Amino acid sequence: MSEASPIGRALAHDSALRHVTGEAVYVDDMPEPARCLEIYIAWAERAHARVKRLDLAAVRAAPGVVAVLTNDDIPGVNDISPVGRDDEPVFATGIVQYWGHALFAVAAPTVHAARAAAALASIEYEDLPPLLDVDEARAREDHVWPPGRMQRGDAVRALAASPCRLDGRIAIGGQDHFYLEGHVALALPGEDGEMMVYSSTQHPSEVQHMVAHVLGVPSHSVTVEVRRMGGGFGGKETQGNLFACIAALAARRTGRPAKCRLDRDDDMIMTGKRHEFLVDYAVGCEPDGRISAVDMTFASRCGYSADLSGPINDRALFHADNCYFYPDVALVCHPCRTNMVSATAFRGFGGPQGMVAAERVIEEVAIRTGLDALEVRKRNFYGPNERAVTPYWMTIEDNVIERVVAECEKDAGYGARRAAIGRFNTDNRWQKKGLALTPVKFGISFTNTAFNQAGALIHIYKDGSVHLNHGGTEMGQGLFIKVAQVVAEELALPLERIKITATTTGKVPNTSATAASSGSDLNGMAAQAAARELKARLVAFAAEQHQMPADAVDWLPGRVRVAGDEITFDQLVHDAYMARVQLSATGFYKTPEIHWDRATGRGKPFFYFAYGAACSEVTIDTLTGEYRVDRVDIVHDVGRSLNPAIDMGQIEGGFIQGMGWLTTEELVWDKEGRLRTHAPSTYKIPTCADRPEIFNIRLLENVNPKATIHRSKAVGEPPLMLAISVWQALSDAVAATAGHKHPARLDPPATPEKVLMAIDRLAGLA
Repeated sequence: MSEASPIGRALAHDSALRHVTGEAVYVDDMPEPARCLEIYIAWAERAHARVKRLDLAAVRAAPGVVAVLTNDDIPGVNDISPVGRDDEPVFATGIVQYWGHALFAVAAPTVHAARAAAALASIEYEDLPPLLDVDEARAREDHVWPPGRMQRGDAVRALAASPCRLDGRIAIGGQDHFYLEGHVALALPGEDGEMMVYSSTQHPSEVQHMVAHVLGVPSHSVTVEVRRMGGGFGGKETQGNLFACIAALAARRTGRPAKCRLDRDDDMIMTGKRHEFLVDYAVGCEPDGRISAVDMTFASRCGYSADLSGPINDRALFHADNCYFYPDVALVCHPCRTNMVSATAFRGFGGPQGMVAAERVIEEVAIRTGLDALEVRKRNFYGPNERAVTPYWMTIEDNVIERVVAECEKDAGYGARRAAIGRFNTDNRWQKKGLALTPVKFGISFTNTAFNQAGALIHIYKDGSVHLNHGGTEMGQGLFIKVAQVVAEELALPLERIKITATTTGKVPNTSATAASSGSDLNGMAAQAAARELKARLVAFAAEQHQMPADAVDWLPGRVRVAGDEITFDQLVHDAYMARVQLSATGFYKTPEIHWDRATGRGKPFFYFAYGAACSEVTIDTLTGEYRVDRVDIVHDVGRSLNPAIDMGQIEGGFIQGMGWLTTEELVWDKEGRLRTHAPSTYKIPTCADRPEIFNIRLLENVNPKATIHRSKAVGEPPLMLAISVWQALSDAVAATAGHKHPARLDPPATPEKVLMAIDRLAGLA
């Protein structure tokens, strides 16, 4: 790469200026077409009940109402299950299965009129006992997906032979996505049954197929477009299907444009969250802190339908080892059905919950053996040969975790600070400090092998300008600028010559969701393939014009040189057009090497791993349970960075979001199945005041050994799990109140109330 290469440059997000000035256009900012209707969705106020009577006469007669939609108005199929389980109706049919289940929708000129009309419905329920408890669901074997298992060796035998055995349980809380832009969809009916849908979705192709499915038309009759989202984090991978389908139903029924836009309360009540998990673990270890056996059983609260719970639970098992080799291991997951909104994808996709369980194990081994937790971590890291095999029988080939941790330990001054914190805790009765350095090993690829593919489309117009389109979606993470950098590099053009355009199913079909941290990996490679195809055509044309072999053509920034003659890129393109050379190309990429057999629990589900380490220091008030995060040091592996500015932003943002999940973001459900934390007044996400006072982030100098786009590594999800260090630091501070004689057993989210209760529990053990 030349000095002028855009690859590796810290370039601003392509929409950064528009974001801060308010000029960036989201779906709800688009001018509404004439006669556009707005939709309000009426939902059930029961977690589990039979709808004995649904009288909508008064709703239909209300002022301004143009249409009232129920399951009887669906011309196609009343199901939007993303995995084809036929368990997720657009509108409930007879039985409501969670508090917030859609019953009907009202279309009117304003959402206020639609909401007022919906309140006139007369509904009679026959209450049924709701299933809300994960343990009860597991006992009933009520699963939304078959349980998954991974095993290597004989964990039962190894546990029995271990000189030390630890048993415990950890409850891991869920999380709301709290994207700044809520769910919204705008549907425009066309001729011959066509439907244009603008949707805030991470998965335009899935929305396309779902809308077609519900309308009873082929997919080619539906086009879905997404220019940008105001955040997604997995919450717009499948959850946008309902709102796009209802908007399209209203547009089909009335022949008028229709918009479905949720307010914050409805959004939080009606849409899925990160999965909550209960994990029971039994661990065998040696006196030197080396783990000899692990037996873990995961049970997750999946809600009423399958959604993506199967692969999410599997990914929890994939990451239940984090960076540690378990000589004998047995892992089981139970995706449990409950009468709650269906849990869904969230940044990390189950991996964070698996890692939390792994770090709880390390914490307890450290307490039992009297060793520093970092030393226990180091002694159990994956190594070479037989110590490089995961519980799913994949051999780790790119392990840099020892290097990452060593660099983080040095940057943070871990040893000196550990000693200083010990002195502080001895000298201070009412305040205690905690310190933890935790690693991250996160697998990159969709575990559903078919999703590891992407397409791109590039046009070069005869004036030399370049139009770029691909299947990835932009949700603020900087995917579009990275892919544009790839194309600019291939064509040796200034970045401003590459026009970034909205994602649309009309240009690139059958795309995968922008998820699994694979957006740049997949779409960057597809765009590179398309650019190289165009470049090859232009080189062949230039060579033919000069009667020279193709290797005599030098491709230079903004020009080519052939036999001593230099031709500008614009002139070359114009001449090629006149000679009828095709100036449009598609590119395609599929991830190599990967495979996964769920039935046997074996395979190579990941192309490579991303690594990182974070050291966090906290101070807690033992009288109130309140705390602050004093300092964080991070070293993170992104391979050869495509754009360090974007990657640094992803690391910082991911860490803060993970910190929120593990500390303040508490989902509270009452005994009737109602979500009580459904607004900013009751659900606390981190603010700028929660940012660590000292926050050091450094990119590891590394190159991905795998042939990824410019040898970079994914950076979307892995940084979230760096925040486990904050939770572990809080546990360390709590354990310090009792001289580190007992484990803190501080379950996430570690709210101040939980910190205080953990301190009281340890005081009772003294």
